[in-house]
Amino acid sequence: MTHHESTEETTGDLAGVVRGWFTGRLPQDWFTGPVEVRIDREEITVVGPLAAPEVAADASAAERAAAADGRARAFREATREHRIEIAREAEHRFGRKVAWGVTVGDETRLFTHLAVPVMTRLRQPERLVLDTLVAAGVARSRSEALAWSVRLVGTHAEDWLAQLRQAMEQVERVRSQGPDAD
Repeated sequence: MTHHESTEETTGDLAGVVRGWFTGRLPQDWFTGPVEVRIDREEITVVGPLAAPEVAADASAAERAAAADGRARAFREATREHRIEIAREAEHRFGRKVAWGVTVGDETRLFTHLAVPVMTRLRQPERLVLDTLVAAGVARSRSEALAWSVRLVGTHAEDWLAQLRQAMEQVERVRSQGPDAD
């Protein structure tokens, strides 16, 4: 077992362990509610809600967006050193890079996050889809077209993907209680 694989993390509830760790480790005055924690094999993304800035009642959408952007940038700058310290601790403990973001109103802004290369093999019909997206100017490359396609599927299939993730968590719980469990 490597250093970042403590016994609590092998029980199949890594997301809960990581969310709990960040909840306990983050300063209580940073966010107005619980943080959202997303985890994959390479990265942990922590997104916390910030209070929306007060603007005039007759403020335009552009003014509201600019105020929200200013609030997110101010938070990013004010917390930079402390976030780096917390990220280093988390990276050591969980063996993944940490990315940060905030939600202000309806908008989520990620400060930094990984773009990880993923190798795939596609047959001609799938390649033609990517090439059509490139030819139409939707994407600059096949790689960008594939990323665009994945985001589109994620947007339109979120309920289905959530159910699939829950089913996978259940399988992991059952597997961890099986005859080979320690």
